[in-house]
Amino acid sequence: MKLLKTYSAAALCSLLFTANSYGQSSVAAPKPYGAVPNKNQYAWQQMEYYMFIHFGPNTFTDKEWGHGDEDPKVFNPKKLDARQWARTAKNAGMKAIIITAKHHDGFCLWPSKFSKHTVRESAWKDGKGDVLKELSAACKEYGLKFGVYLSPWDRNHPEYGTPKYNDVFANTLNEVLSNYGSVFEQWFDGANGGEKKQAYAWPKFYNVVRKNQPQAVIFSDIGPDIRWMGNERGVAGETNWSTLNTDGFGVGAEAPEGKVLNTGNENGKYWIPAEVDVSIRPGWFYSANTDNQVKTLDQLESIYNTSVGRNSNLLLNVPVNRDGLIHPTDSTRLMEFKKYLDVAYKTDLAKGKKVTVSNIRGKDKKFTAQNLTDGNNETYWSTDDQVKNAVITIDLGKETELNRIVLQEYIKLGQRVKSFSVEYLEGSEFKPLDTQTTIGHKRILVFPTVKTSKIRVNILESNACPVLSSVQLYKAPDL
Repeated sequence: MKLLKTYSAAALCSLLFTANSYGQSSVAAPKPYGAVPNKNQYAWQQMEYYMFIHFGPNTFTDKEWGHGDEDPKVFNPKKLDARQWARTAKNAGMKAIIITAKHHDGFCLWPSKFSKHTVRESAWKDGKGDVLKELSAACKEYGLKFGVYLSPWDRNHPEYGTPKYNDVFANTLNEVLSNYGSVFEQWFDGANGGEKKQAYAWPKFYNVVRKNQPQAVIFSDIGPDIRWMGNERGVAGETNWSTLNTDGFGVGAEAPEGKVLNTGNENGKYWIPAEVDVSIRPGWFYSANTDNQVKTLDQLESIYNTSVGRNSNLLLNVPVNRDGLIHPTDSTRLMEFKKYLDVAYKTDLAKGKKVTVSNIRGKDKKFTAQNLTDGNNETYWSTDDQVKNAVITIDLGKETELNRIVLQEYIKLGQRVKSFSVEYLEGSEFKPLDTQTTIGHKRILVFPTVKTSKIRVNILESNACPVLSSVQLYKAPDL
């Protein structure tokens, strides 16, 4: 206090103004708009790309959907190596593995106490094996997250189709989620076919997940945390909202139609972003007949752009073969794809470059345009509340070749942008590159290579003041 008395009132005001200008923000951050992600959903969205593994008796019978009457002895992957699966996923740049712990045939990849159709009854390791135990340990070793798929449909269990079955499935789910360490995603298939139908007790199943794995996100057609994207081709909607109206709908046949799941609902009540599931082969389970039909590098790059590049996460299925290994053709293609992505997105041509914008929220440095090119997704640029369209111009300083632009909204405050366009400077005139709709967590635009010194992004429509965390520019190699 004695020190303060040595300053005049004018000097104190000057000191306070300086502190406010370079540290303490006088302008409030934008209020969240609509539904927003919880911390588990936000962490999930950052993962972007991970592996699906379909494995079970179908692998040995060349079926996609088993009938549940298969002899469990048929399951005998004599060279099974879960560490090879995890090592492949890690080297491919994937962040996790989700495995079909129990598919529709009811076969359990662990020795369940609630079924007689499991690895315990198989020929593998004389009935003493546990695929989930081996894979969860391998994921931990390689720094991957571990997820499980469990289908409630069970074409083997005698209680299926009776009131008792929902308790059987809840106990089965509890058994998995309490014995194999941390689970990042619980994947529910809504299939309910065959001669017997079961009225699934979804709230009961969700409660088991929340109790055992509170950090896990729950997937089904309609969430509650992440949703199916509406097709198995790997193509999310060009318009893709992370919000969805699910009141009055259910899982499976009661879900909204595919085109709704593909695009979400603008201003939907719940934050339920999309996950894109697609297989690297024509089928979900391994078949030697498809060894020459593994997706090409072109196809994988296209799928990446229409999944991760359209505000979704990519769950790429890589089936394990009858030996219990990922086939060399599949792993080779994954490594080729990883190499391509590494080269394509190695150098952000916009990073650190000068950015000018038509409006800065409160003219406050906290929301400066430079946040768009600082390489930090936790900082963002925003406009004043009443400003819902804006212009962003990136000055590259010299003529530069590029063919990719990556935009990201700061989704902790909701998804806002409804339409935008991109232009490039040619001579003294800006020319159009693309016009699109939503952005969300990430939007990747692909276009023929242009040479330019400036890129301009026009926010044409936004449901609230735009809040963008990143604009990146790249020159990807030709495939």
